[in-house]
Amino acid sequence: MTSSHTSKKQDLPPTAWAVLGLLSFPGERTGYELKKWADSSLRFFYWSPAISQIYAELRRLEELGYAASARSGPEEARAKRRYAITDAGREALAGWASDTADAGPPVLKHGLLLRIWLGHLAEPERLRALVGGHLERTRGELAAVREAMEHAGDMPEWAFPALALRWSERQHLAELELGEALLADLAELDGTGTGTGTGTAAADPDRQGGGDAPTPG
Repeated sequence: MTSSHTSKKQDLPPTAWAVLGLLSFPGERTGYELKKWADSSLRFFYWSPAISQIYAELRRLEELGYAASARSGPEEARAKRRYAITDAGREALAGWASDTADAGPPVLKHGLLLRIWLGHLAEPERLRALVGGHLERTRGELAAVREAMEHAGDMPEWAFPALALRWSERQHLAELELGEALLADLAELDGTGTGTGTGTAAADPDRQGGGDAPTPG
């Protein structure tokens, strides 16, 4: 591998490795098929890249020699380009997957909690409705995770993806437990008459300009 390719390999973003990882399982796939697979697997524990990102990464991987593609023949009504991992790509992916460097902390961007953090500006009913909607959505995601687990359960080559999905199942169960606890916390706070749109912080503007943050830092 040339020094130029080595440098490019080091600069690959996680999304590129994820797309290459999708190609590492048996079979050749179109970009559209890779997107569908990402939506039924990666999104439950990492994220699902947009179709435009998938094609951009496929072009990058082909440039590096990590993936190869070929157009379908005249036997198909619509020509499709299918992608496969190369030997060089599998070797590079194996090196990245077994790298002992710290993978980094998980990144949490919880939109609901950002709203809760600003709960002193909202009505209690609205906050409870937001949490209720979050719980309903999480139950739907949990059902989708379990469907994906069932689909992967009978395929030995998907044993490790099944482990990731099992982790995701536990994470969604924990999210449901946290959401129910948050509803209880909101009910308790509402009973005290503080912390929401009609609470003491909203009623006493002088308290909002004290200068000290409620947490250290």
